[in-house]
Amino acid sequence: MRLVSERRLSTVNKIHVEVAYALPEKQKIIALDVEEGCSVREAVRRSNITSFFPDLDIENAKLGIFGKAVRNADEQALKEGERVEIYRELKVDPKQARANRAAKNS
Repeated sequence: MRLVSERRLSTVNKIHVEVAYALPEKQKIIALDVEEGCSVREAVRRSNITSFFPDLDIENAKLGIFGKAVRNADEQALKEGERVEIYRELKVDPKQARANRAAKNS
């Protein structure tokens, strides 16, 4: 009888990313290591940012990478060094805000 001991070594490559969110009075950037191929939204989940911002709905939040919106955050994979940004809903449409300022200044 021959005993063969197999040992599988997990060689999961990790990448370093950041997750950022800001309110007018409070900002937070969380650095974390995730597996290669991790999606944008999964990195937000793993960052546990909701412990700092309990009202944040990360499942429906608009996300971006370095200021550029991501179309499908559940499928887009992150790359080494990228920063995921969580965007807040606009309170006023930018066109309306501009019109309001113009009316105020005239």
